[in-house]
Amino acid sequence: MSNCPLCGTAGQDILWRDGLCRVVLVDDVDYPGFCRVILNRHVREMSDLAEDDRHRLMTVVFAVEAALREVVRPDKVNLASLGNMVPHLHWHVIPRHAGDRHFPDAIWAAPRHSGAPPAAPADLRPRLLVALARRLGPPPI
Repeated sequence: MSNCPLCGTAGQDILWRDGLCRVVLVDDVDYPGFCRVILNRHVREMSDLAEDDRHRLMTVVFAVEAALREVVRPDKVNLASLGNMVPHLHWHVIPRHAGDRHFPDAIWAAPRHSGAPPAAPADLRPRLLVALARRLGPPPI
C-alpha cells in the first residue's frame, strides 16, 4: 500500500532480515533494545498468513525476545501486535525494567515515574546481531 509507512521504508536500524520479515532496532531512549519484527509484505492480521508463515514469524519474534533477555537483561519483555495506527503486521518486542517510566503499564500509557531510563549496554547493537544470528542464522538477505 502506497500510504503504509511500513511498506514504504525498510524501517529503522535493521538487525536481521529474510524474505518474510525484518527485525529493526527502534531508536527509543526510554526503552533501549526495543525492537520491531515487521512483515515484508502488507498483511493486516496474523490469521491472513499461511500457517507456515505464522510459525516462521513467531519463531523470529521469540528469537528477538530471547536475544533481548540475554543482552539487555530486562525484568520483563512485552510482546504486542496492535496495528490500530498502522495496519501492517508487525510485532513490538519491548524490554521492560521495573523502574522504567511506564512500569507496570504499557509503554503507550501515561508515564508513572520520572527519572533516567535504564542504561543500554554500550555494545548493544553488535551483541544483538550476534545473539540473533545464533538463534536465526545469518540473515539470508
